[in-house]
Amino acid sequence: MMAQLIKLQDYISRYEQDIYKYPSRFVRLKKQQWEKLLNQWENDDMDHGGEPVATSNQTSKGLLSKLTSLVKKESSGVRVIETVQNEDLFHLEQQKILASIHNIDELKQHFLDQLLHFQIKWASSTVASVSFPDQSFFHDSILKYFLQRFPDNVLVLYQPIFLVKKAPFESEIILISPTEIWCITFIEEEENAVFVGSKEHFWIKKGTSQEKKVLNPIMAVDRTEKVIKDFLNQHQVSLPIKKAVICRNGYIDYPTSPFGVELLEKRNYTSWFEKFRKERAPIKSEQLKAAKALLESAQSIYSKRAEWNHDDE
Repeated sequence: MMAQLIKLQDYISRYEQDIYKYPSRFVRLKKQQWEKLLNQWENDDMDHGGEPVATSNQTSKGLLSKLTSLVKKESSGVRVIETVQNEDLFHLEQQKILASIHNIDELKQHFLDQLLHFQIKWASSTVASVSFPDQSFFHDSILKYFLQRFPDNVLVLYQPIFLVKKAPFESEIILISPTEIWCITFIEEEENAVFVGSKEHFWIKKGTSQEKKVLNPIMAVDRTEKVIKDFLNQHQVSLPIKKAVICRNGYIDYPTSPFGVELLEKRNYTSWFEKFRKERAPIKSEQLKAAKALLESAQSIYSKRAEWNHDDE
């Protein structure tokens, strides 16, 4: 289970090239790589409590023997030696990591963490072009949460930047499910903070320290809804758009909240989340049509690769 990151801010994405191809390719590759990793963990002669059966000295001797043999056999063996050495060192490092994994749940988390890096790569490069994502995204807890906790049939646009009348517009988070589109913003601070909502420009946050004003988060999702609704109408997309303000670790006090916005906090977030996760519908054509409309309306900043080949796929 892992949602698909189809757009990350204004970086070029593989999904922009062919939104009808890459979602199924991602699911297929994810399944293949999981089976490969699971098989390696189960059958690589390890005791999953700590170390590989072979000692590091034995492994080093084996590598040295292989490299010595190549030196004797290859007249131009430097490049071959470097390639084999890198591959063997990578395999050794992978062995060490897998040997430290004690159970299937730890293995799944390791796999999801690897996929997170893979997803950010796909959301910031194509075979011929590349963007340079901020390194903070590799440690972004909210991005990681969406990608690792939501199902494969959810397409994520994470803070995409759209062009509205040629001007950049920084959007909130957008989720496209098989049946609906969600515009989402977060207002999370310390544990058990209370946000007092109103129709004013600012809300009041009450926490362990003194009260403070925070921008009304509903305005942000309202703006995002308006912008993407225009794009979707231009492409005759009929998926309903919903909005949510999320505070998983605190509370929202707004008895007369405006219609059409879900206020999800400690008391009701889990039920919404579980309902979302249980949606097992396959990816649908209208969903992909919506994704295509938004990707075509988003900004992409990138550079052409100096050299590229299809192995990068």
